[in-house]
Amino acid sequence: MPEGKPPRIKVADLARLLDCPYEGDGEVAIGGAAALEGAGPGDLVFLSQERMKPLLDRTGASAAVLPPGIAFDRIPVLRSDDPHRTFIRAVELLWSPYRPEPGVHPTAVVASSARIGRGVAIGALSVVGEEAEIGDRTVVFPLASIYPGARVGKDCVLHSHVTLREGVTLGDRVVLHSGAVVGSDGFGYLAEKDGSRRKIPQKGTVVIEDDVEVGANAAVDRAALGATVIGRGTKIDNLVQVAHNVTIGPDSVLAGQAGVAGSSRLGRRVILSGQVGVSDHVTVGDDVVIAAKSGVTKDIPAGSFVSGSPHLDIRDWRKFWACAPRLYDLVKEVRRLAARVAEIESKKPTRPALNEGKGAGGGRRPGER
Repeated sequence: MPEGKPPRIKVADLARLLDCPYEGDGEVAIGGAAALEGAGPGDLVFLSQERMKPLLDRTGASAAVLPPGIAFDRIPVLRSDDPHRTFIRAVELLWSPYRPEPGVHPTAVVASSARIGRGVAIGALSVVGEEAEIGDRTVVFPLASIYPGARVGKDCVLHSHVTLREGVTLGDRVVLHSGAVVGSDGFGYLAEKDGSRRKIPQKGTVVIEDDVEVGANAAVDRAALGATVIGRGTKIDNLVQVAHNVTIGPDSVLAGQAGVAGSSRLGRRVILSGQVGVSDHVTVGDDVVIAAKSGVTKDIPAGSFVSGSPHLDIRDWRKFWACAPRLYDLVKEVRRLAARVAEIESKKPTRPALNEGKGAGGGRRPGER
């Protein structure tokens, strides 16, 4: 059903559901959630940092989630050691995304051999190919395309214009946003002697494990051989490229416009910030953080924090850029000093050569005393 008006809940009931104490009028009704600046009557807000207190003082919200150390009594307050996390849980209670009713739209094309689970919704003009599988309660929005032999787990969401190529596999609770393409051919070509490019067959597949989310217009390429694997719980932002035969460990994060070249391996809980580029056949260890716009050209050990292109340890990178604004002045100073040294050298008196004016044997010439 289309998203309707959110339910209203009393502060006291909300506090009970969130398992946190409250202060003030527990009968105040909450029907939404908002940022401090734009909140109005009926909205819940949160504050986690003392420096943002002036915004709280001016907010039009009806209740707030605050940490224990911040005093406030103008509106009801829910107390939490982690206000942001508590606020997210409250939002989940107050709001849910649009989800269509189960069923197959009359204009959808579903192959007779496709296996469709219980409670599945397939939207208008979507296509489900031969031998494809769709698990229980999965939603396929309009204009999505599921190729033959693809397998989709339970409780997945495929938004409009998603393309799921032949033979790829999605686990449970996977979300693919609009325009995402999973299983397109990897970028593999062999140079011929005449300079032409011969395509390397991309006969592999893609395996996306449970609880993965892939952003809008992102691409995950199929392997040349074997499988490209996206580990459980990984989150991939919009416009990200994951090339053929890449393996990404569980709970990793790839921010917008990041790119991972073929056959690279990312460990567990790796973070690629925006526009990071990882070269091919590189191994990135567990818990590595790579800062925005970095270029990774060689292996990175576990636990590292790197930045720059080519990448450096973040401490070395900061030292370098602390000096960088002064480099031009340093070059001028070196040139000045070099010129001064040359001037001093040019004014030095010339020393007579050793044994100058003496015979070949170094003795006295005839008549000398």
